Amino acid sequence: MWRGLRAALGWLSRLGGGGAPPAVMEPAERAVVRCVPSEPKLSLQLVLPDGSARHMQRDQAEPLGRALARIATNAAKGRAKAGKKSKKPRAEDGEAGEAELPEVRLFSRDGRAVSEEVPNAAAWQDGAVLQVGAARYRVERNPPALTELRLPRSLLAGFPVCPKVSAEFAAPQHCLFRWYRERRAEGGGEGPAWEEEREPEGGERVFTPSNALVGLRLKLRCTPGDGARRFGPPREVESSGPVEAGPGACTFDARHLYTRKVCGRGSVRAVSYNILADAYAQTEFSRTVLYPYCAPYALEVDYRQNLLKKELAGYNADLVCLQEVDKSVFADSLAPALDAFGLEGLFKIKEKQHEGLATFYRRDKFSLLSQHDIVFSEALLSEPLHAELRDKLGRYPVVRDKVLQRSSVLQVSVLQSETDPSRKLCVANTHLYWHPKGGNIRLIQIAVALSHIKHVACDLYPNIPVIFCGDFNSTPSSGTYGFINTGGIAEDHEDWASNGEEERCNMPLSHPFQLQSACGEPAYTNYVGGFYGCLDYIFIDKNALEVEQVIPLPSHEEVTTHQALPSVSHPSDHIALICDLKWK
Repeated sequence: MWRGLRAALGWLSRLGGGGAPPAVMEPAERAVVRCVPSEPKLSLQLVLPDGSARHMQRDQAEPLGRALARIATNAAKGRAKAGKKSKKPRAEDGEAGEAELPEVRLFSRDGRAVSEEVPNAAAWQDGAVLQVGAARYRVERNPPALTELRLPRSLLAGFPVCPKVSAEFAAPQHCLFRWYRERRAEGGGEGPAWEEEREPEGGERVFTPSNALVGLRLKLRCTPGDGARRFGPPREVESSGPVEAGPGACTFDARHLYTRKVCGRGSVRAVSYNILADAYAQTEFSRTVLYPYCAPYALEVDYRQNLLKKELAGYNADLVCLQEVDKSVFADSLAPALDAFGLEGLFKIKEKQHEGLATFYRRDKFSLLSQHDIVFSEALLSEPLHAELRDKLGRYPVVRDKVLQRSSVLQVSVLQSETDPSRKLCVANTHLYWHPKGGNIRLIQIAVALSHIKHVACDLYPNIPVIFCGDFNSTPSSGTYGFINTGGIAEDHEDWASNGEEERCNMPLSHPFQLQSACGEPAYTNYVGGFYGCLDYIFIDKNALEVEQVIPLPSHEEVTTHQALPSVSHPSDHIALICDLKWK
């Protein structure tokens, strides 16, 4: 531990920056201070003149004099121990006395001594100089630091490698990246030898290994930066395994031909995609019943994430609404990867399933104004907004209880255009109840969703356009699709009795929006061995938005190359919907 601290402090000592007090010598060492307003203590790390590394925790409100006195005591003890180890005769034995304490003072950047009455939080400023006897230290306050650097477990040639980078007082976009390849073994050397990648991507945050790297491991060296020319100590991470051969042509390759560039200022490219949660792909039922045609390795989350990240990156979308997103997949894979491609991510968990919804938006096109996520069952039970629907449903206790047992959620985000602040969007994302006989449940869920969206897009932000994406588990002939599309559903619609007469719950419903399916009604968006159908949609407010282009879905031949989905060339059992929209 101390070796690592000395190395980090030594590296910091070689960095330039900051002004100097009126001293003849520039401080050769660094004292690293971490001071965060939300925490009661600050930390101070330095290597004392005797070579001992110290990591001190002091109250931020404490007067500076007490911290300096503690440094003096530690320095004196360290000097005494060093003297004993050298076996040189000393004037006296035992612990350091008051007379042995070195002079310890702190100077501001302009060279003035900082009063010992000043609180620690205000005293330890970046660029100040700490004097400990004859030694002088440059204070580095909150220097950039990496807290996590991780590479994906699976690396495929031709697929982007996106590291997870977590930093404090730094941002990934300001960090420096260098990629290295493992040299092919020649003889019996000790440990791996590394060769720096000289390709243009070798200095980028995202690296796509070529076929020439198959069989070799990768190493990444990352130096954290804060965008203000301050850099912290670098860290390195090596891949756990070698680069493997990719699957060849994928179902999304031809689609990328339509999405090579981000669309223009007045347009918005939207994607909706159920990405198949690992929680559902990795069950015995999935492997033997749902997807027996899919190679087991192609159901592994690490393999599928390679495909998914390449697919999503290639769409160059402004809005991406995903369903069935595992919590860990969002945090460790998708959010870091799409962040590298300019997208900011939001996540809403379905607690019972440990998966949920994710909405990503392009940072240089939109900023987030507010979030209004709900759990359908909780909103229906408690929000005054749904009182009328709650009363109607009260007459059908069996159906009501089934609705309340579901953990389905709705994600609603209000975005504002970065180039035209008058343009705002209400972006909604959901995944409705899945059961084939659950049409009545889905009708209740979508009624809650549209009522909530109305509150956001009509009451809180009057008359802003709506984009409503999701896996609605409803075909174009269903009551749910008809309700969304037409604005109403009759109380005698057959879907009210979707699970038999004993669970019939007749009630008329309406909503005020004029919505249309931007991608029309494809033959299917879900294609598995035992079922295919159109379940996913991007609904848009047709009074405010119009469709510029719909990106063609993969051909039937591409979808069925490996019988059905998912496959070695497609990461999900659903197909992404993609369209370019523009304001009217």
